[in-house]
Amino acid sequence: MKHVGPFIAAAALGFAGLSLPAIARAEAVFDAPVAARQAHETGLKTAVFAGGCFWGTEAVFSHVRGVTSVISGFSGGTQGTANYRRVSAGGTGHAEAVKVTYDPDVVRYDQLLQILFSVVADPTLQDRQGPDVGSQYRAAIMPRSDEQRAVARAYVRQMGRSGVWNSPIRVQVERAQGFFPAEDYHQDFAYRNPGHPYIRRWDAPKVRALREQFPQLYRSAFRTG
Repeated sequence: MKHVGPFIAAAALGFAGLSLPAIARAEAVFDAPVAARQAHETGLKTAVFAGGCFWGTEAVFSHVRGVTSVISGFSGGTQGTANYRRVSAGGTGHAEAVKVTYDPDVVRYDQLLQILFSVVADPTLQDRQGPDVGSQYRAAIMPRSDEQRAVARAYVRQMGRSGVWNSPIRVQVERAQGFFPAEDYHQDFAYRNPGHPYIRRWDAPKVRALREQFPQLYRSAFRTG
């Protein structure tokens, strides 16, 4: 995403302060298939996903029931170059990503994948999402356990056979790498900045799509932190 610095609105407005029906629809919304290979996990777990600009990815998962925390950051590359200025310039190997902590008794890992590829990211795009171009905006899955890796690989294969997308699936299941939190002003960005033009144009429609397509998993309150 492109911006000229932190634009912090009154947090009291909250993300719910947006008039969602009055704003543009997300540019790509899909009926990603229900996973044939369901995840079997117990206790709080973490998942790492890249879906383009992390503001929108964070916004969507922060509205999912069973999610207890979403952190925006950078996956891949090295810690020394894991900052917004360097990553945005390209060439560091990082992807803008989020680390999601969730309760698998409420929302399963495979359901998080279904949400990711229904309302957040187009899995057919190579090194871009929405208006953002570059490998740092790639869509990718970064499993953190053998179970997550097996589920993710099965789901990518299933997406390719599903007929939902007219183009080949480009998303990669990447090897486990470091996750480095982004600068503080990126955290809870949609909640803090509901009137930001980028949020209104590209990210608020994704939250509306989540509400419409996954009402059983949608939570109206934005889970901060």
